[in-house]
Amino acid sequence: MSTSDALSGILGWISIATWVVVYSPQIYENWRLKSGEGLSVPFVVIWLLGDLCNLVGASMAGLLPTVIILALYYTLCDTILLVQIYYYRWASRTDGDVPNATFHQDADEEAPLLASSDARHPGDEKHSSMKRQCLEYSAMVVCVVAAGVAAWAISEKVGHVEEQPKEGEVVEWRSQLMGYISAVLYLGSRVPQILKNLDTKCEGLSPAMFVFSIMGNVTYGLSICVSSMEWEHLVVNASWLAGSLLTVFLDVLVLGQFVYYRRAQAGSTVGQVERREVR
Repeated sequence: MSTSDALSGILGWISIATWVVVYSPQIYENWRLKSGEGLSVPFVVIWLLGDLCNLVGASMAGLLPTVIILALYYTLCDTILLVQIYYYRWASRTDGDVPNATFHQDADEEAPLLASSDARHPGDEKHSSMKRQCLEYSAMVVCVVAAGVAAWAISEKVGHVEEQPKEGEVVEWRSQLMGYISAVLYLGSRVPQILKNLDTKCEGLSPAMFVFSIMGNVTYGLSICVSSMEWEHLVVNASWLAGSLLTVFLDVLVLGQFVYYRRAQAGSTVGQVERREVR
């Protein structure tokens, strides 16, 4: 096996490992908050449609069963997110709770500040919280990378076969069409979420989902490019490359929103404490 094939295989397995866990942080966050209001419904619906097109395209192209199983898994996870959103909305109405109460906890945040003047400075707590979160995400990324490398090593040891000469790649228009539709849907899905974040300030949204999404898309795109930079190879995989690498830009924008709103929130909290101390 050539170095490029080995590296492509490793990146591909890391991508698979990443996509297996990408939905987990948001599903957990919804369960923890008992609310799915941090997610934009159009975002999840369009993402679901993109995954369905990806599933159909993979089936038409005759890709490996593992790829098709993963596409089915993504579709299931999208459905779980939608079920969470509407279930918690229904539960909120049934219990008589105020909708979106999760995102308006100013009174709860101020209560301990008023109760004790010896409390830690909120700015320090926010900095410590963000530092801890960064360490947690770094540890998760390392674990996912390790799992991907281990999966590649096992697949090579268990399913190793003699290397066959590569056949010429053929552009099959039906699977290509589904691939391009999927790419457009993946790109379009981020727009309603970005707009919703302007209202919710990213509350109820898990940044880990977008960290893993970026990681999965980057490693997937690199696995295609590392395998071969020949023109026919790039043309055949152009739709999947576009859907993966262009989506990264919008996911980075979402993470930028997280950073901006967390800093703004920390600055607002510090300002409130300083005004109380002056009084």
